[in-house]
Amino acid sequence: MPLKTPEEYLESIKRPVNLYMFGEKVEDFWNHPIVRPSINTVMKIYELAQIDEYKDIMTARSHLTGEIINRFTHIHQSTDDLIKKVKMQRLLGQKTSCCFQRCVGFDTANALYSVSYEMDKKYKTNYHERFKKYWIEVQNQDLMVDGAMTDTKGDRSKRPKDQPDPDAYLHIIEENDKGIIVSGAKVHQTGFLNSHRAIVMPTLRLREGEEPYAVSFGIDTNAKGITMIYGRQSCDTRKLEDGKLDIGNFKYGGQEIFVIFDNVFVPKEDIFMKGEIEYSGELVNRFAGFHRQSYGGCKVGVGDVLIGAAALISEYNGTENASHIKDKLVEMTHLNETLYSCGIACSSLGFKREAGNYEMDMLLANVCKQNVTRFPYEIGRLAEDLAGGMICTMPSQADLDSEKIGPLIEKYLTTCEGACAEDRYKVLRFIENLTMGVASVSYRTESMHGAGSPQAQRIMISRQANLEDKKKLVKEILEIE
Repeated sequence: MPLKTPEEYLESIKRPVNLYMFGEKVEDFWNHPIVRPSINTVMKIYELAQIDEYKDIMTARSHLTGEIINRFTHIHQSTDDLIKKVKMQRLLGQKTSCCFQRCVGFDTANALYSVSYEMDKKYKTNYHERFKKYWIEVQNQDLMVDGAMTDTKGDRSKRPKDQPDPDAYLHIIEENDKGIIVSGAKVHQTGFLNSHRAIVMPTLRLREGEEPYAVSFGIDTNAKGITMIYGRQSCDTRKLEDGKLDIGNFKYGGQEIFVIFDNVFVPKEDIFMKGEIEYSGELVNRFAGFHRQSYGGCKVGVGDVLIGAAALISEYNGTENASHIKDKLVEMTHLNETLYSCGIACSSLGFKREAGNYEMDMLLANVCKQNVTRFPYEIGRLAEDLAGGMICTMPSQADLDSEKIGPLIEKYLTTCEGACAEDRYKVLRFIENLTMGVASVSYRTESMHGAGSPQAQRIMISRQANLEDKKKLVKEILEIE
């Protein structure tokens, strides 16, 4: 059965890569204390897929091979698959309380599956068969695949072909019978370092004269010419200190990589779009729809944990029975479940594409993500409110461990019976981590900018609002010709 164990996954990523952090090259990245929590997070995916209790949502039967596979390598075959995807993402958010890094590649594959089919139908190309062959390898080896969309974009007022530096958007610089050579960069690459492969896509709808930028392909993440720079996150160097109390979520974490493609060769059999500008925007839109659906699961799972932390610190503070505390917890839960409702709704109203795979309702997926740009900020604000100012002013673990001043901190930070100072430390640092620290990158900031900015969703909502049909409803009721 093509399901890796967590240990097999870990061994499979132990390979040479061209990685830099803090200006220095990193060797054996899997042992680096800043990187390792993000690897632990991915390992959790492989672990849950092995547990009978979770197999229904963590695995699926491949329509390509008939084998049981990790759901993150599945091509949706029903609305039930779409719903299980969201449920799986909520589960993983609950188990890790951070970004688990496999969603982007998952959503890319499902978008590319239908777009490649439609390109083949119009242009008589063979992209779809290439992609299916490529994806069967991914399924059979249970590979982690990143999706690489966002370019650096240079001067935002200029089109790709008008940029002073053409590498502002990744593009083809050379082509021969064996394949293509590309240059450029992809930023905000979630889990790229921890992935075996990546699928590159255009970042926007392209126009005539921009054919070199309309390119999609699969690539090994350690391919020659790829340089990775590890993204900085707030409070990340706490992971380099002794002890773990100050880290907050010391077990799991997310990962963002700045990826540079310097004359990277892509073999012909791994190219899935090459110059078809008409379909560049469609690929972007479908990927964005799938990814905006994802946020109705992953952010909800992390929200569950944050609500739990807020409730727990209220208990430690002795305020859990106060009516305004209860009301704030209810509000947090209401906001979180509203996000989940949108994720389930857009999945339930999914439809079948001509290629045979299922796609979510695009309008509701964009409504889902628009809510995600707002509600986690309010959930986080309420969590900080319930935690109190100590999340900003608490002494370090070194102070707590000190023989001289540690007993004083223990004395004054101990609250109710059964809540020692260390436990209170853990929960307060955890809330700090989720709302202001490393995990806030994947909870709050990514809630804003991941899968497109708020304006990107508003544009899609506007396109699908069907205002003319809504005006007809009024005319019919009022008998207006």
